[in-house]
Amino acid sequence: MTPPGILNDRYQLIETLGTGGMALVYKAKDLMLERFVAIKVLREDFSVDAAFRERFRQEAKAAANLSHPNIVTVHDFGLDQRHLFIVMELVPGTDLKTRIREKGRFEVQEALDLMVQACQGLGYAHRAGLVHCDIKPHNMLVSPDGRLKVTDFGIARALATISPEERSDVVWGSPLYFSPEQAAGLPPSPASDVYSLGVILYEMLTGQLPFNSPDAAELARLHREAIPVSPRALNPEIPKPLDEILMKVLSKEPAARYRTADQLGRLLNGMQTQISRPTQTPAPGVPPVQRQGATAPVPAPVQTALPVYAPQTEPISNEKPARKATDWGTLFLWLFASAAMLGLIPFWLYVYLTLKP
Repeated sequence: MTPPGILNDRYQLIETLGTGGMALVYKAKDLMLERFVAIKVLREDFSVDAAFRERFRQEAKAAANLSHPNIVTVHDFGLDQRHLFIVMELVPGTDLKTRIREKGRFEVQEALDLMVQACQGLGYAHRAGLVHCDIKPHNMLVSPDGRLKVTDFGIARALATISPEERSDVVWGSPLYFSPEQAAGLPPSPASDVYSLGVILYEMLTGQLPFNSPDAAELARLHREAIPVSPRALNPEIPKPLDEILMKVLSKEPAARYRTADQLGRLLNGMQTQISRPTQTPAPGVPPVQRQGATAPVPAPVQTALPVYAPQTEPISNEKPARKATDWGTLFLWLFASAAMLGLIPFWLYVYLTLKP
């Protein structure tokens, strides 16, 4: 394929950045805005196929509606001299697959940092109603400063267009990374992207894929039926909670996984925080190590119960008993009764003198 030197009298192609099954990616210069961009050009033999042209247009439309720091931004889409092309931001660095080949195995903290970013970008796409359907490290670009961006929404599906009853004889996606339901021709969901993220994280932490075979049909069978080896068995540095998260992500049933990349991202972010700030519990009887210049804590006094052998007696008190409060109610009744009795004496004396003969 020999594309024109300038597309639409605006984009000057400079060098090839990468090649794929459907398209080539070039570094180019936007002559109008005077900036460097990446341009994905559909191969000429696919450009004459209406289905591939529509798929290419759908990729540009899906990605152009997404604006997120962890998703490659699409600037333009066009057709020039039978060449369909997508203009995207130019991300310095390389793809994650190249990084995996170079490193072999990532440190847990670095792997989590990159995967949390991938979950953030993909989670945003899920909230926008899109399933990527082709998550793999080749479609994740990593800049020299560690910024990860998800790209290539070529076979993305809108959730609104996916029917639970649909079946497909054509399996889209990458056999090394696609989900069991995709391998079976069943409809994808955000949980399908989560499975693919789990395969990538497994590869980053262990240096190998959970399933590998030169035969695509065998790979599809392994994704549908085989149980992967625990990543912790391959890399003992993986914390046990992270191992459990990965095994859950790689579940065969979508309902057994985390539903969206956002959910997985929150768990991995929490795991990242725990690893960066480990809680160290000193052994019993061993004082904590003091930093130089720090003030050592004053030990609290130890109280020990001693046996008492002396007979226990009641304590002697020199205090005088308190005076009882005056009961004014009783005193008032007593005075009233006394007055009444005294008032009856003259009455009875009058009766006595009157009745006496």
